[in-house]
Amino acid sequence: MVERVTPAVFTIPVHRSFADALVNGLIAMFGRDRMELARGVILVPNNRAARAITDAFVRRAEGGLLLPRLVPVGDVGEEALGVALDPADAEPVPPAVDPLQRRFILARLIQEERAIARSPVDAAEALRLATELAATLDQLLAEEIAPSRLRDLQVAQELSVHWQKSLDLFGVLLDRWPDELKRIGRIDLVTRRNILLRRAAEQWAVSPPPGFVVAAGITSSAKLVMNLVRAVSRMERGMVVFPGIDLASPDEEWEAISEKAIESHPQHHLRTVLDGIRVARSDVKRWRWGDGRERLAVRARAVSNAFAPAQFTAKWNILPPQQVRLKGVTNAVFATPADEAQGIAIALRGALEEAGKTAALITPDRVLAERVVAHLKRWGIDADDSAGRALSETPSGTLILAVATAAVERFAPVALLALVKHPLVMTEARADWLDGARDLDLAIRGPRPAPGLVGLSAFLTGDEERTKSRRTRANIWWNDVTPLFEPLETAFGEPHPTLASLVEAVRVCVQAVAGDNAWAGPAGRAAADLFDALAANSGEGPRDFDADALVPLLRQLMSEIAVRPPQGGHPRISIWGLLEARLQQADLLVLGGLNEGVWPASPSPDPWLAPRVRIELGLGGLERRVGLAAHDLATALGGREVLVTRARRDARSPTIASRFWLRLDAMTGGIEANTKLVRLAAAIDAPQARAALTKRPAPTPPAAIRPRRISVTDVDRLKADPYAFYAKAMLKLPVLDAVDADPGPAWRGTAVHAVLDKWAKNDGFDPGKLRGRVTELLNDAGTHPLLRALWQPRLAEAIDWIAVTIAEDRSKGRTVIASEIRGEAEIAGVTLTGIADRVDRIDGALAVVDYKTGKAPSPKAVAAGFSMQLGLLGLIAERGGFAGVTGTAGVFEYWSLASDGKGGFGKVTSPVGGRASIAPEDFVRVSAGQFSEAAANWLTGNAPFTAKLVPEYATYEDYDQLMRRDEWYGREDVA
Repeated sequence: MVERVTPAVFTIPVHRSFADALVNGLIAMFGRDRMELARGVILVPNNRAARAITDAFVRRAEGGLLLPRLVPVGDVGEEALGVALDPADAEPVPPAVDPLQRRFILARLIQEERAIARSPVDAAEALRLATELAATLDQLLAEEIAPSRLRDLQVAQELSVHWQKSLDLFGVLLDRWPDELKRIGRIDLVTRRNILLRRAAEQWAVSPPPGFVVAAGITSSAKLVMNLVRAVSRMERGMVVFPGIDLASPDEEWEAISEKAIESHPQHHLRTVLDGIRVARSDVKRWRWGDGRERLAVRARAVSNAFAPAQFTAKWNILPPQQVRLKGVTNAVFATPADEAQGIAIALRGALEEAGKTAALITPDRVLAERVVAHLKRWGIDADDSAGRALSETPSGTLILAVATAAVERFAPVALLALVKHPLVMTEARADWLDGARDLDLAIRGPRPAPGLVGLSAFLTGDEERTKSRRTRANIWWNDVTPLFEPLETAFGEPHPTLASLVEAVRVCVQAVAGDNAWAGPAGRAAADLFDALAANSGEGPRDFDADALVPLLRQLMSEIAVRPPQGGHPRISIWGLLEARLQQADLLVLGGLNEGVWPASPSPDPWLAPRVRIELGLGGLERRVGLAAHDLATALGGREVLVTRARRDARSPTIASRFWLRLDAMTGGIEANTKLVRLAAAIDAPQARAALTKRPAPTPPAAIRPRRISVTDVDRLKADPYAFYAKAMLKLPVLDAVDADPGPAWRGTAVHAVLDKWAKNDGFDPGKLRGRVTELLNDAGTHPLLRALWQPRLAEAIDWIAVTIAEDRSKGRTVIASEIRGEAEIAGVTLTGIADRVDRIDGALAVVDYKTGKAPSPKAVAAGFSMQLGLLGLIAERGGFAGVTGTAGVFEYWSLASDGKGGFGKVTSPVGGRASIAPEDFVRVSAGQFSEAAANWLTGNAPFTAKLVPEYATYEDYDQLMRRDEWYGREDVA
C-alpha cells in the first residue's frame, strides 16, 4: 500500500450540515463515475449516522445513484461489522453472545455472589446491576484493559467500604465470566468487534479496498477504532472527516483542553481522537464543500469563544463585537415545560409559512419531545420523532405491563381495571366489553376486596344492600371473564415460579384478551421479539426468581427498546435526539430543555467502579458525557436560525439554567429574547373573552316530579344543601367511592354495625361472643392490613365496653327489642324511611340508639334544626313504622366508640335533655315539625334547591364540582 506522507484529515465546521456537506464533497470527487462511488466505503459511528448520510445521498440523487457501502464501527453492531469487515475467506471468528443472554448470565452470577455475601437482591435488581456491569465490562474490553489490572491497583485503602465491596465483587464476577463464555461457546460482542477491527486495520495496511474509504464523523476514543481511523487517514484513497473541530481557537486553548480536568469541554473528545490517530490540529484541513445553504460562518467563531476553557474567558471583555455576538440565535424562557412545548410547537409551525423552510427540534428530553409532537397535531402535522418511543410506553408495552401488574397484585381493583379497560383489549366486541368493565368499575369501588379471582367473585356476590344491584350486573359479566385470567393466576400462584413460566403466562393472557392486535405494528413486533428472546434465554437468568420482580424486570427491558415510527411524517418538520442531530441540520433549529440535569444530563455514577478506580484504569471520566453534550450544542448553534428554550420550573421544583446557557448569556450579555413566542404560547389556549361566572345554582323543578320518599340520613342534606339532595335524588348521581379506597369512617361504621347486628340476632347479646365477631371482621381477607393493625386495639376495647354496658342495662330491666331494623312512615305527605341501629324499652318508653365510630352530633346542631336523625327515627317508631315496635320514644342516645376523655373508649351521649335546649319528651314533636317544614318547602312545595343554603352544616363536598362552587361561593352577589 502507498502511504500518505501527510494524513488526509478534514473537518466540517459547525455552521454546515455534516451529512449534506460530506455527500456534496464525495459526489464532487467520485460522482462522475457511478461505479466509482459505489465501490467506496464510508465508515460511520453508528446506524443513525448511516441513516442520516443515506438521506443526504437521497436528496442529491436526482438522476439516480449507486451508494457506497456505509459501515457503522462506533457501535457494537456485530452484523454491520461482520458483513463489511469479515470476508468469507478469512479465518472464522467465534460468534458473539446474545446481549440478553449475556445480561441474564451476569444477573445470575450477581445474585449468587450477593447471596454468598449475605446481601441478596431480587431478579429485577440483579438485572439492573448486570446492565451496568455489562457496560463497564464493554468499556474495559473496548480500551483493551485487562481485568487483571484490577488486582494490581493500590487504591483499596483510599476507597470507602461500599466501593471496596463493589470492587471485590466486580473482580469475582470477571473471574467467573470467562468460564461462562466457554460453557456456551461464545465470546463478548466487543471482543468480536475488536478482532474484526484489528484484522481490518492490518489487512487494509497491506491491501486496501479497491475504492475510496472515508471515516466520517467517528469520534470514538476506543483504541482499535482509532487504529482503524489512523490507517484510513494514511491510505492513498482514504480520508477522515471529523465534525466541528475548532481550527480557529488559539494554540494555548487547544493545549489546555487536553487535560483530564476539563473533559467537559466540547473539543476534549476530538482532541483525544486526534492524539490517538497521531494527527496534529495543524494537519487538519477544512472540508471545502458546503451543504447548499447560506449560514453565518462568523457565528462559529463566537460559539468557539463561548466554550473557551474557564481560564481564558477573560478575553470576552476585549473581543470585537462580531466575535461574541450570536446573530440569528434567540432564546425563550417559559414558565413550565408545558408552556415550553407549546411555544416550540408554535415556532415549528411558523417555519412552515416560508416555502421550503425546514425546522427541527433537538432535545434530550423525551417528555418534551412527546409533548411537542402532540401539540403539532393541532395543525395536522405528524412529526417524525426519530428517537422513537420506549416500548414500555406504547400500547403493546402498556398492555403487557398491565397483565403482569394485575397478576402480581392478585387482581387488585386499580390494576384489574387498568387491564380490562386497555384500548387493545377485546377490540372486536369493544362496546359490550366496556359495558361490563364499567359495571365492574362501579361495583368494586371502595375498600379493596379480598385478593385473587376467588376473593373478587365473593365480593361481587356479597349482600351489601347499597351496591347490590351494581354487583349483580358486574358479577354476570365477571363470571364470563374469569376464565381468561385463571391460567395467569395459577402461574403466579406457584410457590417457586420460573421466569419462563411467568413470561409464558403473561404472553398467553395477552393473546387471550387482545389477540393479534397486541403483536401488530412496530411496537407489537418489538414486543413479540422480546418475548421470544426471553423464552430463549430465561433459563440462563437468576435462579431465585420472585413473581414480584417480573414487572420491574419487564419495564426495564422494554424501556431500553426504542420503537421508531415508519417513514412518512411531515417532510419539513423533524424531532431529533442528540445522536440524530450530530450529522444534520435544518433551517430552523430549536434547542429545547436547556436546564441543568437535562442538557447536560446529570452524570450517572458507575455502581461498580469508583471514580478513582476509573481514573487509574484509564477509562473516561463521567464528565466526558458533559463534553459530548456541549459539542452537540455547539454544533447545533451553527444552524442558520437557532432558538434555545428552557422552562423556569419542572413538575417538582424551580430549575437551574444549563451551564451552557449561562456561558452564552455571560459572553453575549444576554441572548436576544423571543418574547413574542412566549406570549403566543400563553395566549393560544387562553379564552378570547373571560367566561361569565355562574351564579349560585337553584333549580326549581315542578312539585309533581319531586321525590316523595326520603331517608332520615338525607334530611340534613336537604335542609343544609338542597342542591346536593337534588343531584342525588332527582338527577340520580350517586356519590362514588374511590377505587381501592382506604377504609374510611363510613366503611368502619358499616363494618361495626354489621358486627353488632350479627351479635344481636345470632348470639343473643352474649358478652362472650362479641369479641369473636370482631376478630372475624379483622381477620377477613378484605380488611386492610393497616386498618387491622391500627384499629384493632381501639375497637376491641370499645366493643368490650358495649358488651359490658348492654349487660349492665339488661340487668337493670332495660330490654333490646330490635336491632338494625328498617321502617318507614307517612309524614307531611312524604314517606320517611330509616334504619334504627337499636331500639330498647326502658320503663315502658322506647329508647332509640345510634352507634357512632366517631364523634356524635352536638346538641348545638340539634338546636339549629339539624342532626335530627334520632328524633325522626323516634317519630317513625311512634307512627308504627318499625315492625313489632310500639310505644312512645323518650330516650335518645348515641353510643360512641370514640375516646371517653378518661383514657378509655366508649361513651353514651344524648342530643337532648340536660343543658340542651330541647327536652327528651319534646324531641319527636320538634323533629316532626322541622321535617314537615322541610318537606313542605322542597318535596311537596316549589322552593328552589339552592346550593349550600346553610354552609356550616353542608360540610360534604360530593357535588361541589357539579354546582361549580368555586365560581360563586364567597362572592357578594351569590344570593
